[in-house]
Amino acid sequence: MMTPVTMNIGLSEEQRNAIAQGLSRLLADTYTLYLKTHGFHWNVTGAMFRTLHLLFEEQYTELAEAVDTIAERIRALGIFAPSSFSQYSQLSTIKEASDVPEAKEMIAQLLEGHEAIVRTARDIFPIVDSAGDEPTADLLTQRMQVHEKTAWMLRSLLG
Repeated sequence: MMTPVTMNIGLSEEQRNAIAQGLSRLLADTYTLYLKTHGFHWNVTGAMFRTLHLLFEEQYTELAEAVDTIAERIRALGIFAPSSFSQYSQLSTIKEASDVPEAKEMIAQLLEGHEAIVRTARDIFPIVDSAGDEPTADLLTQRMQVHEKTAWMLRSLLG
């Protein structure tokens, strides 16, 4: 049996665990929004079908890449990333889509999802900042920028 290698990246085990817990919530929110966006991409109908179908595809593709980036940051901190639907449903602040709403409601739900992710990232930031974890701070800043811009674009579609 191999002996675990000690981690010494300038963050205590307690700091790494706290940051990873926050990032796990961010991962769960991101994955849940990915699934919702992908489902809406498949099922959108109406006058704006083509526009929304393509827009949702752009969004779920970006979210899929983000899921990987967030999970890999958790692993870089020496913690296992959550990876099951049951874990995501416990950690996520975003509700799954249980039906197929009209296009305008899809936009509204995705808008709320992007804003929820921004709030989750902001909640984590003080822990990351006090620990001096610049790589995670950079990740959070980038995620907030993407989600705030996407929320703005979705909000604009609602008039």
